[in-house]
Amino acid sequence: MDITLILSLLAFLLVIGFVAGIIAGLLGLGGGIVLVPAFYFAFTALGFAGGHVMQVCVATSLATIVVTSTRSLQAHHRKGAVDGGILRGWAPGIVLGALLGVVVAAQVDSRVLTGIFGVLGVLVSIHMALGYQPKRSEERLPQGAAKGAISGLVGFLSVLMGIGGGTFGGPILTFSGLTVHRAVATAAGFGLLISVPSVIGFLATGHGVEGRPPYTFGFVNGPAFLITILMTTISAPIGANLAHRLPAARLKRVFAVFLMLVAGRMLLKAFGV
Repeated sequence: MDITLILSLLAFLLVIGFVAGIIAGLLGLGGGIVLVPAFYFAFTALGFAGGHVMQVCVATSLATIVVTSTRSLQAHHRKGAVDGGILRGWAPGIVLGALLGVVVAAQVDSRVLTGIFGVLGVLVSIHMALGYQPKRSEERLPQGAAKGAISGLVGFLSVLMGIGGGTFGGPILTFSGLTVHRAVATAAGFGLLISVPSVIGFLATGHGVEGRPPYTFGFVNGPAFLITILMTTISAPIGANLAHRLPAARLKRVFAVFLMLVAGRMLLKAFGV
């Protein structure tokens, strides 16, 4: 393996991890929404543009979410904000949806997965830009078949994007009447329910696939995982401190525009432009 290529990859990953941590701490966003496109552009720039590069990006992002969701869930649990009843009730649907997401992601071409991220990324950026947070006056969570379908969809779509539970689960819980703090805390648990089974699935697939970055196990890239965890641990507290000094709501709208551009670029990549 070319030492220059390895050093270039390490340099990219150091920057990606640091920036992802800053954004996560500053805006309260899961790192996956930043990591997946960052990994994608880094790997493709270095020549890893095979038919499964997007799977590596998604799987590696989810591997980092196992660690970050665990830390977040522990912190929220100490404050008594996690709703264990919701986690237990939604767990089967989320886990099944996540596993279905792994099956689909492992089978489709990288361009298809890139296009899916692009479309969902555009929708998420619009939601962020509008800042619309509908909320019921009373707590009314989905029940029965509706709960199963919604929880399964949260797991499925989150895996296809390589993100945790906050992006889709948080707004759903808020709309269902939970306070913002309970919704965010419980959605951190969703992230763990999504990431653990999906990472196991991605580690079990992808063996023998050509064109993967060096030191990729299944579809999880080891160096990207380790460096990202290290850098986000350093930079996330910096972002959290900045959040108390800067206008977070305005910055979130600026990031929404940035995400729109990134998602749009990935859509163009999916169509070969």
